[in-house]
Amino acid sequence: MLGLAMAAAATVVVGQAVLPAGGVQADPRAAAKSRLGQLLFEDVNLSDPPGQACASCHAMGAGLADPDRRTPTSKGVRTGLFGDRNTPSAAYMAFSPPFHFDKTEQHYVGGQFWDGRAATLEEQALQPFLNPVEMANGNAAQVVAKVQAAPYAPLFKEIFGSDSFADPDTAFKHIAEAIAAFERTPAFQPFSSKYDAWLAGRARLTLQEQRGLKLFEREDKGNCAACHPVARDSRGRGGLGTDFTYDNLGVPKNPDHPFYRLPEAYNPVGRNFVDRGLGGVVGQAGEYGKFKVPTVRNVELTAPYMHNGYFSSLRAVVDFYNTRDAKPRCEEEFVAEAEAVARGCWPRPEMVANVNSDELGHLRLSAREVDDIVAFMLTLTDGWERRAAR
Repeated sequence: MLGLAMAAAATVVVGQAVLPAGGVQADPRAAAKSRLGQLLFEDVNLSDPPGQACASCHAMGAGLADPDRRTPTSKGVRTGLFGDRNTPSAAYMAFSPPFHFDKTEQHYVGGQFWDGRAATLEEQALQPFLNPVEMANGNAAQVVAKVQAAPYAPLFKEIFGSDSFADPDTAFKHIAEAIAAFERTPAFQPFSSKYDAWLAGRARLTLQEQRGLKLFEREDKGNCAACHPVARDSRGRGGLGTDFTYDNLGVPKNPDHPFYRLPEAYNPVGRNFVDRGLGGVVGQAGEYGKFKVPTVRNVELTAPYMHNGYFSSLRAVVDFYNTRDAKPRCEEEFVAEAEAVARGCWPRPEMVANVNSDELGHLRLSAREVDDIVAFMLTLTDGWERRAAR
């Protein structure tokens, strides 16, 4: 078991794997499994052709989102191909409950991806491998064969058994299990922002940041916390910045969306493409246009914003929440963010049905209040104490 011992010793940064409920895994192999998951997560040889890893679109230094901000959605491993959605952050997603319908609240909650199509981290981990506009493998066996040939294959067999590559489907599930174990470690949920330090009494918020926090939480002002709760929880740490529910915010179509330009084989309708979001997964028109509420933790690092990357700046997002229904409608359907801001209008929503008009759209915030909310959200970037110590 030398490989397991070495893997455990090498996992200094990752530490013990943390379950969504906050407990520490009892499995003595947890550290080795999460180390294997890290190796899989960072392996650029697992795409077809080689060149793209999970970490390519979920980089540590970019809030576990795509570090390439030049396009609204992420590039696939094959030249000229792009996904149809902006890469969501993987940070804190281990806390997302399994996808389900809450009968009490009468809405969908949890799951992974913008549309909840993966119920768990394990289900999510496998899909990019086989997505033709992402890592583009043809089948599970193709991925498993690459792992079997990788330098860390002996560790894989020590954890899952000497015959763990015998059945490709089972081995593929083990790959997901290891990646999910890595995603449940503190590396993905460090709670190390200035806001967390402030809650612990180790930092001071500026007056502007304090004003922003109050506006963020006030129901009669920003009301951001209705979907992005950050208040101290029962364990004394800050909230997750999302309630893991789904909403249609009325985001316009993005004229710079690279998916519109893909060949007919990938996008047969071109600029007529409309993303149905959650409704496309559950098959209900009442859910069309709804997307999972993203965490505002590390939001400073995760531009562009929204499912289609329409907004390039955080201030523009808050301004949209504030004025969507107060500004006139742009005459054209396709108007880029910068042009819409300059013209003082907003284009029609990509999906007109089911737009949330109760909690946003006309918040009556002043320009200073918008700036204050943005200033507070910048305190949610992890790694603050490390940066402050420099």
